[in-house]
Amino acid sequence: MLTLTFLVNTLIDLYIMVLLLRIWMQWARCDFYNPFSQFIVKVTQPVIKPMRRMIPSIGPMDTASLLLAFILATVKFPLEMLIQLGGISADPVYLLVGLLTLIKAAGRLIFWVIIIRSLMSWISQGRSPMDQVLGQLSEPMMAPIRRVIPAMGGIDFSAMVVILILYAFNYLGMDLFPAIWFRL
Repeated sequence: MLTLTFLVNTLIDLYIMVLLLRIWMQWARCDFYNPFSQFIVKVTQPVIKPMRRMIPSIGPMDTASLLLAFILATVKFPLEMLIQLGGISADPVYLLVGLLTLIKAAGRLIFWVIIIRSLMSWISQGRSPMDQVLGQLSEPMMAPIRRVIPAMGGIDFSAMVVILILYAFNYLGMDLFPAIWFRL
């Protein structure tokens, strides 16, 4: 049962991150002709396209993708209980758990975008199509930090500061919701 739980959680978490990445890319107005952007759109389009007919976007916010991500985040915990315990109960707490799962997934996504962008800056040095999209996503968070802490000796510390802020928010989540934050 642990293997099935791991597989279900991993698939749901990955798809939530892809949906959040699509929302973030639309909000940041990333280049949607980029091959990486096209991949994200193609992976999510079969599910999002029918939902968009019923749920319109609100400004730059893709509400259909956000709703689907919230539904998946809300269903994840009861599905895990069903696999492990063989039964579930209808509980409104699952809505809070879904919201917290979505917030934690967004933090994880920001973390990985920053890490991958930092690693790719050493390897590809801006020649990869993914570099441009990752730059468009992470630059709004890193630029204000660069104004306060400039690069020293050719080393940019803004990524490290963003990651430390994410860790602080993660610890805040642990303090506020100690019973469930670790399970999300």
